[in-house]
Amino acid sequence: MPSDPDLTLPDEGKLVHNITHFARALRRAGLPIGPGRVQTAIEAVAAAGFTEKTDFYWILHACFVNRPEERTIFHQTFRLFWRDPRYMEQMMALLLPAMRGVQEEDRAADAARRAAEALLADAEMPPAPETPESDDEELRIEVDATATASAEERLRQLDFEQMTVAEAAAARRMLTRLALPVKPLATRRLKPDARGARPDWRRTLRASLRTGGEIATIARRRPATRWPALVVLCDISGSMASYSRMVLHFVHAVANRQGQGWARVHAFTFGTRLTNITRHLRQRDVDAALAAAGRKAQDWQGGTRIGESLHAFNRDWSRRVLAQGAVVLIITDGLDRGAPADLAREMERLRLSARRVVWINPLLRWDGFAPRAQGVRAMLPHVDTLRAGHSVASLEALAQALSDPKDRGEKTRLMAMLGAGD
Repeated sequence: MPSDPDLTLPDEGKLVHNITHFARALRRAGLPIGPGRVQTAIEAVAAAGFTEKTDFYWILHACFVNRPEERTIFHQTFRLFWRDPRYMEQMMALLLPAMRGVQEEDRAADAARRAAEALLADAEMPPAPETPESDDEELRIEVDATATASAEERLRQLDFEQMTVAEAAAARRMLTRLALPVKPLATRRLKPDARGARPDWRRTLRASLRTGGEIATIARRRPATRWPALVVLCDISGSMASYSRMVLHFVHAVANRQGQGWARVHAFTFGTRLTNITRHLRQRDVDAALAAAGRKAQDWQGGTRIGESLHAFNRDWSRRVLAQGAVVLIITDGLDRGAPADLAREMERLRLSARRVVWINPLLRWDGFAPRAQGVRAMLPHVDTLRAGHSVASLEALAQALSDPKDRGEKTRLMAMLGAGD
């Protein structure tokens, strides 16, 4: 439970307007607040009144917070909005770094960055310098838009490593809207279906007992279907620092989307050791979820031991999470410090246990990428699909890779390079 903020409330007599603006900031930060709840908050403050700042805090808390994961967002936004003496300095300090790793961001309080972005959304930009007018000729402004593209399309193609803070925030919002559909799996079990191809004689005879043994219709059935599980293995080593947070943000959106098609979503991180973060990603608030995952995994931006991490997964978790045709997404650049033979052996065992292994490698953003690293050579033969994972567009392409069982991505090209001795 966050401690009560030591703040000074405004005394200009515009409390209704301030509550309305505060509600807008909460809505930008992700809380589902509409006009009705704003009106309820204003009426609650007018009816209950407050003599202390703590009373005002908990009145608004009761009106705007419905879920446990929303408490941290409310607390940080309240602290920054209601006259914290250093609120602007703190907000700008949160937004200054261009890209940082998850472990470094966890030093700030949970949801502080989201609150800062929400409150600075309406900040006024400094006016543009005026162009001096010329006395001789009229000022002419020409805009050439022939080679421009929409901002959203540019953002979809932009590398995560090259994004500014504002672009990274917009990309995260785009990732929350992405879906990762998958086709259901046919099972040996049968279920009733009036248009099924197989007759169900047991139900047919049971129904005939109601008509004196006369068979009016023949009951039918068809094979039942079920959804597979998704297992995500995400590399959080130093070489993957610019991509780990974005990928985990995307995995969080997939894990918390209702009706998205997966039976369950299991998530693991690995650098120098394997960490199960499945329970942490079940939190609805993405900032709280990633902060909890960062506290659980102690090897952010460290070394890379893919072989040892996969050995731990195959030994401790494969039988639990890979049963019944699970699909595995492994996100790594393949730059391993261990023995290539050990990595190849663990990848082969992983491939035999999973229904499908999809490798997401950010290094494929380079046109001249070749399988020269020993880790890449060891992993490549044991995956079904190899795709890039450096932008929003590349993650959108995962839907195509998972829906098409024959999709191989870049594996065919790189395997040909291995056969040629490259």
